[in-house]
Amino acid sequence: ARVMSSSSNTNAPADAAPEGEEMRQRKKELRKLVRSRLKEMSQDEIQAQSELVWTNLFDMPEYKSAQSVGLFLSMPKGEIVTDTALARVLDDKKTLYVPRVGLDFEKCDMDLIRVEDADEQEDISHGIDAARRLFYHDWPRNKWGIPEPPLDVDHTAAQPGDIDLLVVPGLAFDDKG
Repeated sequence: ARVMSSSSNTNAPADAAPEGEEMRQRKKELRKLVRSRLKEMSQDEIQAQSELVWTNLFDMPEYKSAQSVGLFLSMPKGEIVTDTALARVLDDKKTLYVPRVGLDFEKCDMDLIRVEDADEQEDISHGIDAARRLFYHDWPRNKWGIPEPPLDVDHTAAQPGDIDLLVVPGLAFDDKG
């Protein structure tokens, strides 16, 4: 398992502050550059690149062997599009968990909520698989416009060991991840 570190390390030794500050500044500049490039991309380009990511994920042995997958729901634009991946996880009959940040993001009070299987219910008027089309489309949106499971509905939250594979968003990665 890979351990990701935050850009603000409060446990760093005092003598490492200048190097740490330089690294934080470099990361800040890189995030700004990547966000700028993302804004220049069309939604079609983002969709095409998203599909490449998902193709790679679905070919991984870690995905194939996973019985349960935690996956984020994408922002309305400027981020990898997760619709295809969410539908694929459900189509592959894997248990799907999605994040719920709740009303107060500053408290870091996030949990991962199990998506209840709609068991191939059909939307009569449109003939579309309801699990794919509707499982999050009617959910409330958080401050970033991302759908989240409603707080007023009883949902099953993931417990330690419930998720075999967790896919997390990131803005930019080096060759080593």
